[in-house]
Amino acid sequence: MDILKVLSRGTKKSAKTSLSGGSAVGKLPSSGTKTNPQLYHDEVRGQKRKRDVEEPESKIPEVLPEVDFFAPKDVAESKPAKMAESNKAKRAASPDAEAEAKLLSAEECRQLLRSHRLKVTLLGKREEQHKVKKPKKKKAVVEVKKDKKPPQLNPQPLVSFGQLRSTYNLSRRVAENLSYQGYRVPTEVQMGSMPLLIRPDLALKGEEGLENGIDLLAVAPTGSGKTISFLVPTINNIMRRRAQEKLHGIHELEAIVIVPTRELAYQIVNVGNQLVKGTGIKIVGMRKGMILAAESQDIGEGDSDDEVEKPEESEDEEEDEYDEEEEENEKKEKSRKPKVVSKVDILITTPLLLLNFLTSGSTSTQKVLPTVRDLILDEADVLLDPLFREQTLGIWNACSSSELRLSFWSATMGSNIETLVTEKLASRAESLGLSQRPLVRLVVGLKDTAVPNIVHRLIYTASEQGKLLGLRQLLRPTSSIDSGPPLRPPFLVFTQTIERATALQEELKYDIPLEAGGSSRIAALHSGLPDAARAAIMRKFRSGEIWVLITTDVLARGVDFAGVNGVLNYDVPGSSAAYVHRAGRTGRAGREGGIAVTFYTKEDIPFVKTVANVIAESEKQAGKTVEESSVQKWLLDALPNVGKEDRKKLKERGVESRRSGNKAQITSRSGYERRKEHNRKGAIEGSKKRKMEAEDDSNGKGKGDGGGEWGGFDD
Repeated sequence: MDILKVLSRGTKKSAKTSLSGGSAVGKLPSSGTKTNPQLYHDEVRGQKRKRDVEEPESKIPEVLPEVDFFAPKDVAESKPAKMAESNKAKRAASPDAEAEAKLLSAEECRQLLRSHRLKVTLLGKREEQHKVKKPKKKKAVVEVKKDKKPPQLNPQPLVSFGQLRSTYNLSRRVAENLSYQGYRVPTEVQMGSMPLLIRPDLALKGEEGLENGIDLLAVAPTGSGKTISFLVPTINNIMRRRAQEKLHGIHELEAIVIVPTRELAYQIVNVGNQLVKGTGIKIVGMRKGMILAAESQDIGEGDSDDEVEKPEESEDEEEDEYDEEEEENEKKEKSRKPKVVSKVDILITTPLLLLNFLTSGSTSTQKVLPTVRDLILDEADVLLDPLFREQTLGIWNACSSSELRLSFWSATMGSNIETLVTEKLASRAESLGLSQRPLVRLVVGLKDTAVPNIVHRLIYTASEQGKLLGLRQLLRPTSSIDSGPPLRPPFLVFTQTIERATALQEELKYDIPLEAGGSSRIAALHSGLPDAARAAIMRKFRSGEIWVLITTDVLARGVDFAGVNGVLNYDVPGSSAAYVHRAGRTGRAGREGGIAVTFYTKEDIPFVKTVANVIAESEKQAGKTVEESSVQKWLLDALPNVGKEDRKKLKERGVESRRSGNKAQITSRSGYERRKEHNRKGAIEGSKKRKMEAEDDSNGKGKGDGGGEWGGFDD
C-alpha cells in the first residue's frame, strides 16, 4: 500500500494533468527547451482588430506586375551608391534591423496591451477629490468624494528590441549588446516599461507633465525580465546625459539599485556588465569598506568638511613586537586602500551595506548622494516592509537630487506598499518645493499570482516523518502516476529556519548513491554561511555539480536559475507573496515543465488556505478548467480561513511549532529511538564524571597520607 497515495487525497491527479517519471523529460526547464518569454498572448478581441489582422492578406495583388527582363541597365550608377545600397540591404536583412516604425494608434495600443494583459494606471490622479455641497435644514454638509478608479493609460508598447534603436533612439552600443545576448522578443514587462522609462514623452504622447520623466511602479511575474527592464533605460540615460554634456572617461555615481540579498546583487552585476561592454560605464556591487563620493551635511553642532571617512587604525599594532619592516609597510598600504574613492556609475547594494557607509563618521554630520539621479528598488515590497523599511528610507532620503527618478519592481505588491510609495513621493516633492512627477503603475497579468507555465501540487503528509517519506518518494519516483509528480534534479528545497535546512541536509546526504556523486550533490545555503561559501555553493549549483539545494527564503527572491526543474516547499511559506516568489524559481523566462510542490502537515492546516488560494488563482490565470485544477473547490471550502493576526505571526515567524520542541526536528528516527540514544549518552557522560571524581578522591587521599608533597592548608 502506498502511504503517500492515501495521504495526498486532497490533490486531484489524473493521467492528463500529472507528470510521470520519464514522459515529460522533453519539457523540463533543464532540458534546453525553447523559451517563450511572453507569458500571455490572448486572442485579439473585437471585430475591428480581426479585420486589421486580415488586412495584409487582402492587399496582396491578384495579378503580378509585368517585368521587362531586357530593359537596359543603369550604367550611370556609381560604385559608392552600389555599396551603400548593399549595406542597406544587409542591415535590412539582419534580425535586429527595424524599419522606421511609426507609432501605433490609440486603439491599436489598447488592443495590444489588452492581449498581453498589461494594465497601465496613472496613480498621480488617484488622490484627486472634488467637493459637493448638499444643503440641509441647519448646516451645509460637505461631502468628499474620491475617484475610485484611477485613469487608465495606453502607452506605446515595445514590439521588438530592434524598435528601441529605431524609434526610441537607444544607444547603438547598448542595442548591439542586447542583440549579442540574444534578446529578440520582449516580455510583457519589457513591452510596457521600457518605452515609459526611455522616452516617456513619446510613449505617452499627448499626456501633460512628462518633461522630467515619470516614476514607475511595476508588478510582473517572476522570471519575466525585470532586471533588463530597469538596467537598459538606466544605462541609456547615463550615456545620453554624458553625450550631451560631453563628459567622457569620467565616473560619477548616478544610479543605485537596492536589493534584499547579496546573491541577487551579484546576479544583477553580472547581467549589467554584459550590457555595458564598450560603453565605459562601470557597474559595481557594494562591498564592506567601500568608499563612495559623498557630501557631508551638518545635522548638529560641529563642523566636518571631510567627504571621505578615514578608517580606524588597528589596535593590535602596538602589541606586535616581532613585526618586521615589510609587514609594517604592507599594513600601511592596506590602510591606504580604503581611502580611495571607488569609481562607479551604477551601484548595486543591499540596504544595510550602503546605510552603514552613509551613517559612518561624525554624529554631527550625515552623508548625502547628490549625484544620484536614478534610485531603483528591486523586490520593493520586501525592501519597504518593516524588516528593511528604515534602511531603505534612509538611503532614499540621502539621494538629495531634484532630478531623482524612482522605480519600484516586484512580483508582489500590496496596497500598503503603494500607499507608502505615494505618500513618500508627495512629501519629498513638497519638502524640495518641486512639482510631483507622475507615478505610473504597470501590472502584468493578475497581481500576486504565480507564473502560469508551471504545475502546482499540494501534498498532505500528516507529520514531519511523512515529509521525509514524501521527499524520498519524490527523489525516487515510481511508475505509478498517483505517487505524485517527480522532482528531477536540479531542484530547490525551502525550509522555515536555518537549523531545519542543515538538519535536512544531514538527513539526505546519503540518499544519493556514491556512483552519482553522493553527499556532494546535496548542499544547504543560508544566511549563516560566510560570503565565500555562499558564492561557491551558488557557482556549483549553476554548473550542475549540486543537484539538490536546501535553502531558506534567502534564495526565494529574484535569483535566476534557468535550469531548475522544480521547487519543494518542505515547510509551508509564511505568506502568499512568499509562495509566489518561491515557486518563481522555476519556469524562468517562460520555460515549461517546472513543478512547485508544497508539503503540509496537521499543524499547517490552519495556514494552508493562503497558499491554496494563490494556486487556484494562478491556474485560473493559466486558463485551466475546473477538472484540470490541482486544488479542488471542496478543498478550498473545507480549509479554515486565516485570521489577520495569524497571517501576521506566520509572516514574521512561520509555524511556531517548528521553532522548538520535537516537532521542529527533522529526522527519520522515532521518538523512542531518540530517547534511548539520549539516555545512552547521558549514562556515558555520568560514568565519565563518576570516574573522574573517584580519581580526584584517590589522589586527595594519597596526598593526605604523606604519599605526596604537602601543598599547604588549602590542599
